[in-house]
Amino acid sequence: MVTQENKSTAAPRRLAPLRRRAATAVQAPADVPHLMRYVTDGHPAVAPQEATVADGLQFASGADDRMTMLFYPAPTPDAITELADAWELHPLLREDLLHAHQRPKVDRYGDVLFLVVRSARYIDEDEDIDFAEFHMLVRPGAVAVLCQDKRWIDGTDGTDFDEEEVMSSTRRERTLLADENLLRLGPEAVVYRLLDAIVDGYVPVLHGLAVDKEQIERQVFSGDAAVAERIYRLSQEVIDMQHTTSSMTEVLEALSAGFGKYEIPDQLQVYLEDVSDHLTRTHTKVGEYRESLSQILSVNSTLVAQRQNEDMKKISGWAAILFAPTLIGAIYGMNFDNMPELHWTFGYPLAIGSMVAFAAILYWVFKRSKWM
Repeated sequence: MVTQENKSTAAPRRLAPLRRRAATAVQAPADVPHLMRYVTDGHPAVAPQEATVADGLQFASGADDRMTMLFYPAPTPDAITELADAWELHPLLREDLLHAHQRPKVDRYGDVLFLVVRSARYIDEDEDIDFAEFHMLVRPGAVAVLCQDKRWIDGTDGTDFDEEEVMSSTRRERTLLADENLLRLGPEAVVYRLLDAIVDGYVPVLHGLAVDKEQIERQVFSGDAAVAERIYRLSQEVIDMQHTTSSMTEVLEALSAGFGKYEIPDQLQVYLEDVSDHLTRTHTKVGEYRESLSQILSVNSTLVAQRQNEDMKKISGWAAILFAPTLIGAIYGMNFDNMPELHWTFGYPLAIGSMVAFAAILYWVFKRSKWM
């Protein structure tokens, strides 16, 4: 389910990572377990506790209606190495799994499909979007999901696991294995379930961005001086979200292009097209938010310039009012011998009166011009 050519002869490369936000991935302890589920004709069951990744492949190869699902909530280097050895993964793919920090993409290495996708969760108190990276490996009869940021789509801590949870059906696992009819379509159905859950998770993010945008608009027209910084921060969040949705769109387009080549069931094609439609609407909405924030920033800059202009008018008016008394005082403060006004009886009252008169006239003129 991919259009890109086999990467077995590709040169080593690394893709630029998307900026990590909010909670940074916590280093997982070495003993964090992973989940393995055996699916027969769409019915998932817990694998034996001692089953290995190789055992999972052997189970899946036993019948056409079988599938093995691996879920790594907090993948460790040892767990990734075990998976890579059992699946005989390409060295470049091993490198990607170990180092993560990838933009959403689709690659194919032989019969293994590799997807990188990102979920988003809005943290309202911080006005921040927390992105989480997921890697998916799909091969005939098997699928593996690795939570590279050690968090699930809803932000659940992947390191918070115990042995009882491994041997039970967890809420995180049910996100992928809830629909038995869908699971009969094969490992690609798990890909659809994860993509659908991630894209659905973008909707609360859009709601959080919309609320903050409305608050910012009120701040702008209330004259809050601190609103500019908030606009810049929210704009950065929107840009990061736009990068994520655009990359996810490319992922879905690559999957759609491989429908015919890899004989994806028609029902699953319809499901993926529905996810693509939802993602397109989300991407369009994010673009609208970015444009709207740009306009808000422009309006705020105009209002700030207008307020500064009004302040400059007042400052200039008072400077002119004070200039007349200062000029008169400066002239008669020179104390030249040949200044007859200094010896007049009414010289001082006349100077003071002139100062007051000039100041009053200028104040009236500026007040009438709405400069004061």
